[in-house]
Amino acid sequence: MKTTPEHNDRMAKMTFASVYPHYLSKVESKGRTIDELHQVIEWLTGFDAKKLQELIDEKVTFETFFKRATVNPNAPLIKGVICGYRIEEIENQLTKEVRYLDKLVDELAKGRKMDKILR
Repeated sequence: MKTTPEHNDRMAKMTFASVYPHYLSKVESKGRTIDELHQVIEWLTGFDAKKLQELIDEKVTFETFFKRATVNPNAPLIKGVICGYRIEEIENQLTKEVRYLDKLVDELAKGRKMDKILR
């Protein structure tokens, strides 16, 4: 499935603060912890818990979130389907980075071992 310009624009304008509570409830409902969620996010973006809270308080968009991030050089190793999109086929870089994060949170919630998640 190919992303549309409208889809990419919607992803860019969505705030991290609006999605973060969903990430948290998803992993906690499956027995994982906030610390594990933060570990996964830090691996991908370089943001520690303090910086994440600042970004949440600032209500940054995903576009700003990933502009400020130092995306892990191993992120392209994240493959598979998330929300109906095959990550490795997504052409828009920002949309791909958001889907990387979604995929990592999904793997955490599914009980995958941390050393496998953090490629």
